This record gives sequence, C-alpha cells and structure tokens, in this order.
Amino acid sequence: MNKNDLIGAVADHSGLSKNDAGKAVEAVFDSITSTLSKGGEVRLVGFGTFSVTERKASTGRNPRTGEPMQIAASTQPKFKAGKGLKDAVN
Repeated sequence: MNKNDLIGAVADHSGLSKNDAGKAVEAVFDSITSTLSKGGEVRLVGFGTFSVTERKASTGRNPRTGEPMQIAASTQPKFKAGKGLKDAVN
C-alpha cells in the first residue's frame, strides 16, 4: 500500500472525499514529524509508539578500500508496534 492507496482507504472508511482524506493523512504525518523533530514521542494506544533515538558516533570501514572512517552521531526515528497491532498481524 502506498500513500495514495492509504488516502483512498481512509476516504472509503470515513466517507470523506479523497481530497479531505488526503488533507487528514497529511496532517497526521506532519503532526508526527513535527513532534519527533522536537524530540518528543507519539503514542497511539493499541497501534504503536513513534520515538526518536540517539546514535553515537562510531568507526566504520569503507567497503571499497577497507580504510577506517568516522560515522557521525545522528538521531533516528523509531517505531515500536503496540499489542493491538501485533495481535492483528499474527
């Protein structure tokens, strides 16, 4: 399922027009992104939790030359599935 399929499914289930459903889906994505960029987390009970995790700087190897190289520290988005989602999939 891609984004357009998701918008179509939301429109069908909610009775909204595709345009309104598209705005709703975009608003959800924007809200999650905004919260994560501020270092917060989004908990959707029964679905899962979106959070941000810190990765420390580390030393890796260039696969072509084998030379050591420094990998910078970064923040990464993370998703942990909730019980309801896990149960629905299994």
